Formats: sequence, structure tokens, C-alpha cells
Amino acid sequence: MLTQEELLQAIPQALDSVELPGWGEKIEGKVRDSYQRDGRRVLVTTDRVSAFDRVLGLIPYKGQVLNQLSAWWFEQTAGIAGNHLISVPDPNVTIAHEARSLPVEVIVRGYITGVTKTSLWYLYEQGDRRPYGIPLPDGLLKNDPLPRPIITPTTKAEKGGHDERLTREEILERGLVPAALWDEVEQAALAVFARGQEVARQAGLILVDTKYEFGLVDGRLVLIDEVHTPDSSRYWVAESYRPGGEEPENFDKEFLRKWFAAQGYRGDGPPPTMPAGFVAQVAARYIAAYERLTGRPFLPAPYPAASRILTNLAQYEI
Repeated sequence: MLTQEELLQAIPQALDSVELPGWGEKIEGKVRDSYQRDGRRVLVTTDRVSAFDRVLGLIPYKGQVLNQLSAWWFEQTAGIAGNHLISVPDPNVTIAHEARSLPVEVIVRGYITGVTKTSLWYLYEQGDRRPYGIPLPDGLLKNDPLPRPIITPTTKAEKGGHDERLTREEILERGLVPAALWDEVEQAALAVFARGQEVARQAGLILVDTKYEFGLVDGRLVLIDEVHTPDSSRYWVAESYRPGGEEPENFDKEFLRKWFAAQGYRGDGPPPTMPAGFVAQVAARYIAAYERLTGRPFLPAPYPAASRILTNLAQYEI
């Protein structure tokens, strides 16, 4: 683990964006940039952080952590579900197959929790015993484990559509995903989630819920985007969890969201500036998640990265 002083020193070097001359048009997302060429995509993970559907600032080494952690998870689950990964030529970069993404995001939940009006716990507390069309028993308390992990699909994360509740029936009726393919999606998602829960337990964490994106490469179903990172998954520290008790300690991006909410910010207007000490705390959380889950020390690559990325990419015929 890097020291607090090392993290503070890295803050001014946090990676906001990378220009790759000669690689065509850059497509800028909330937390990564991408370039497409000849059926492959170069994904450059930046240190941008987002919450409340807004980019809120920079956290040093966050991009490297998420890039390497997601690649590690792809390796761990390759025998369960295919993925779009080709190689990781740089700590900040993934070369991936160009995939046609499915229009449905897959949220797998192992616990009943959440505070928004579309969260599983909110719906259940309002008396809905079939949220997302899935029957749940009476008597569950907030943050209880579910009888079995369930899939709560949503429309793909386009602005304004993040929280659309879908059922299997609606997915099929609307022609979003064919029935046989959706069966394959569900099987793969539950199997990958089970593997994630197992690894999390070994790391002293609880994988509460997670978001998966799937796509097609030459007609083959694959996982895309990132998998089981602190940005795409909710983790609790196992020793802090008490069924029906107080909110467990988060080991994911919720730590960041809670700070902004405590400042009175929930996505409207300019966000408050994160103090350096808090930025270092968040960076330490991301790094700790990587180290606990993989069992490896995090070894940061030096900044800046653009020239090194171009050098590393030169060996690949893309």
C-alpha cells in the first residue's frame, strides 16, 4: 500500500485525459477514453471519478487500479464467461474486441439494500413483494442476504434511463434481447457473480451487488466494460456487517458518494472541491480493494502516460 504522503504527492499528476495522435477520433466517456480501429478498441482508463451521473474530480491511480483489477477479474472468470479483453499493454490501457453492446444492463443483487426509489429495499419496504417480477419472501430486513442472488435488469446506462425497471417478460416483449440469448446472459451473470462472492469472502469483503454489461463479438456473448471493481460493484467490509443492523462499512465508490452527500451535493450545480486529504483517502480505498481482492501489491506506473502508451501500442498491429 502506498503511504499517505505518496498519495498526496501523486494528486497533481492524476490522469485527466490522454491524447493518442494517429489513433483517430477519441470517444470520451465519464471515466475513460477510447479509440476504435479495425474491429478493436483501445480503452484508456483515466483518473476521473463520477457519481450522481457527473464527473466530480480526479483520484490518483484510480484508472490504473480499475484497469488492472478488471483485467484480473476477466482472467478469473474466463472459464465461466467470455470477455472482450485482448491484452493490457499498459497499466492504463486495455485492448479489447469491438463488441456490439446489448441494450440492457444486468444488475445482480445478493442483498436487499439501497435508498433510491428504484432500489430493491425501497420497493420492498413499500410493499412490493415482486420487484422486477421476482417473488421475495416476507420478513426481510434492510441489508439482509436474499434467499438467492437475483437479476434486476435496467436499460443501458444512457442519461435519464439508468433506473428503468425491467422484467424478463418486458425484455422479451420489447425485443431488447432474444429469449435464448437472455437465458445465456442470466446464466453467465449469476455464475460470474458467484465467483465474485467467493473471492470477496476470501478477501474479508462481501460482494453485495454488481453491474455487468454484455455484448456480442461475432455473435458470441461476452462481458464488456469492467467487472467487480469498486466503481461497478458494491462491497461491504465483512467484519462490519450485522444482519438488520447499521449500514456496513463500504469498500467501493459509495465512500465517495457519501462524502458529497454530506456536503449537501446530490448532482445539481458545480460539485464541491475535494480536499487533498480526502482525495488521498479515496485513492487508498481503491488501492486497498485491488490488493485485498487480488492478493497482489499495487505497483503504480509513473506519470505522464501518453508517450509510454504510444510506445507500448506500437508493438500491436491494430
